[in-house]
Amino acid sequence: MRIDFEPEAMGPTAFYKLLTSVIVPRPIAWVSTVGRDGSANLAPHSFFTVAAVAPPIVQFTSVGRKDSLRNVEDTGEFVVNLAPEGLFEQVNATATDFPHGVSEFEAVGVAQEASARVKPPRVAGSPVALECVVHSTMGLGNSTVVFGRVVHAAIDDAVMVDGHAEITRLRPLSRLGKNEWGTVGDVLDLARIRYADWEGQGPEKV
Repeated sequence: MRIDFEPEAMGPTAFYKLLTSVIVPRPIAWVSTVGRDGSANLAPHSFFTVAAVAPPIVQFTSVGRKDSLRNVEDTGEFVVNLAPEGLFEQVNATATDFPHGVSEFEAVGVAQEASARVKPPRVAGSPVALECVVHSTMGLGNSTVVFGRVVHAAIDDAVMVDGHAEITRLRPLSRLGKNEWGTVGDVLDLARIRYADWEGQGPEKV
């Protein structure tokens, strides 16, 4: 038996909590930007994914008008840093609603390093940094989706194995429901099945 939920009857806040409890785990874009005044901003966004391959475009969603959104609109640049398990408390702390102009790098004590192609700094302790220029933005209700073309990727060689970023070395955090966070658990390795090989290879029907 299923329980039915109607967004209109529940209201946006209650349905948001429901959505974020079932759309899990969600990867985290730890987005660094720079404001017009030169202050660096750093904030986690868990509505994040790859949007396109050629050209390489990633996307994150700002729910409401946060500093990350204002800065990318003003400057056209941002960096997506991987949110690693080892910086769990710092990632969470950068979600604090600091006043506009306060740098989360400085307030939280997150070390930064210069980017190669864009002005916003990278998180020095993050194993992956995707430097992006804004491709476009799309307003959807109270949220804005930011699409960024990746112009440079910087990956720590310590997480690379045979040219592949190894998940057990990356140790990315993910967001779940409520105040819950996820870490890497069991990793299942299963190749896709070609149609030419399908006969007798599909999962058993139940």
